[in-house]
Amino acid sequence: MDQTPEVGVNDSVPIDSGTPKTSVSSRERVVLSQGRGGVLGIKAGMTQVYNEAGEALAVTVIDLKPSVITQLKTQEKNGYQAIQVGLLEKKPQSVNRSEQGHLKTSGSAGFYHYQEFRIPGGESLGDLAVGKVLSPEFVKVGDLVDLTSVSKGKGFQGGMKRYHMAGGMKSHGASLSHRQLGSIGNRADPGKCFKNKKMAGQMGNVRVTVQNVRVVRVDLENQLLLVHGSVPGPRSGIVTIRRTVKNTG
Repeated sequence: MDQTPEVGVNDSVPIDSGTPKTSVSSRERVVLSQGRGGVLGIKAGMTQVYNEAGEALAVTVIDLKPSVITQLKTQEKNGYQAIQVGLLEKKPQSVNRSEQGHLKTSGSAGFYHYQEFRIPGGESLGDLAVGKVLSPEFVKVGDLVDLTSVSKGKGFQGGMKRYHMAGGMKSHGASLSHRQLGSIGNRADPGKCFKNKKMAGQMGNVRVTVQNVRVVRVDLENQLLLVHGSVPGPRSGIVTIRRTVKNTG
């Protein structure tokens, strides 16, 4: 009589998602043209390039890793229109059951980063579909874009470094008070320190958007985007690229 082997607590049970996994690089690409558009990338570092006039431009290189559409949100079902995309694909053994169930129609195992792009109400989703990859073709050389990323965390810092305060006097008996804030409130009335007073505290590690950044080069073959100037955050940080909303020309 055959006996079915028991499954131990630590044994993994394969899950059939019902959708074959396909390579991200071979998937169909689609442009998010609705609203401000958008695509995700990884900050690769800085370098310099020369323009047609022979001027050296400091540029930041953004590696446009594949942004796979993992969910479509509609006004009828979710109350607003948006697409959810995944960035940086995981290995199948690193994905839990709930994430596998969420991505069973996208043909992907899982991602380390998920993000939404809102689509204005009334606009059609067009060619956007689950499993397709966003293309950066909505931006051209010379366009202005807004870049959003998380700035470098610098820990707990004082007022001089955090807000560029002047500090105290350097002489005349001003011992141990060179880098202090000075007065932070009034006397008995109101008898407290007001909210939002600039003081020492956590510096950096916040979501920052730099606006009107000029696109210097778009390399669709290698999926690279070169923008003029610096971009917040460390190398390997995730950057969101969208059309600018304050076009200064």
